[in-house]
Amino acid sequence: MENLKIATAQFENKSGDKTYNLSVIKQLAAKAASQGAQVVAFHECSITGYSFARSLNKQQMLDVAEFIPDGPSIKKLTEIAAELNITILAGLFEKDGDDRLYKAHVCVDKNGLVTKYRKLHPFINPNLTPGDRYVIFTIHGWKCSILICYDNNIIENVRAVKLLGADIVFMPHVTMCTPSTRPGAGFVDPELWDNREADPTTLRQEFDGLKGRSWLMKWLPARAYDNAIYAVFANPIGMDDDQLKNGCSMILDPFGDIIAECRSFDDEIAIATATPDKLTDAGGYRYIKARRPDLYGDIIAQPHQPEQKVVWMDEQE
Repeated sequence: MENLKIATAQFENKSGDKTYNLSVIKQLAAKAASQGAQVVAFHECSITGYSFARSLNKQQMLDVAEFIPDGPSIKKLTEIAAELNITILAGLFEKDGDDRLYKAHVCVDKNGLVTKYRKLHPFINPNLTPGDRYVIFTIHGWKCSILICYDNNIIENVRAVKLLGADIVFMPHVTMCTPSTRPGAGFVDPELWDNREADPTTLRQEFDGLKGRSWLMKWLPARAYDNAIYAVFANPIGMDDDQLKNGCSMILDPFGDIIAECRSFDDEIAIATATPDKLTDAGGYRYIKARRPDLYGDIIAQPHQPEQKVVWMDEQE
């Protein structure tokens, strides 16, 4: 493997406006390519918007969703990737021929669809079907995987894709700035976003505090460190439907160190170079080799009924 230059992006998407969102994806992908990035990663449902799907019925969801790879958005992403000679990861709602709905994320290059991943733990709309498999795919010789938002909260998912060979895990999100049982959590007032130019300090305090980045720092570096992976985190900035999101898209190396991060309130990219040596120099590489599955394999695999509770949705409903 040779060094890989990766960009992660943040932008304020518009709910249901694929034309607009794809235009911003193209602009930021062009910026990334001009700075030498070979791949650029966008947030969960970056093509369609996300939080507005809470209020959609099944027919409305089917109207927003697309077939993959034959839908117009994948074709447009392929055109962008070919024009800019860059690999793109972006998200949208997917439908199949039996009217099943999925929360999907795709990787596209100049030749078309590289892979499609379906979120394992969807919740934003009750009509969504959970995915049932991991994906491993290659970008310029690097083995990669995708885990969408809530999927990363279940630590077994990250370890599983690492054991399947992934050295880079793309982690598209729409997260932070929502209520929770954890201390300090909550929504951020949209008025602070409207007033961001006059009072950036108060908004930054909210974005970086326990409602936002400080919570992220409790767990995201550990996912990278424990598994000796590059973690590519992407999250929107600004309003997603009626919820304000804090961006801070970032790339972490296998040591759990942040090596690039978006730190403005703007549509923005951050770029870092992944180097193969870190994959084996990092402590996680040694710890994975020292595992004792004979002790806990049966414990981890014992029968369990999944239960997924999203506090902020329960509060709103």
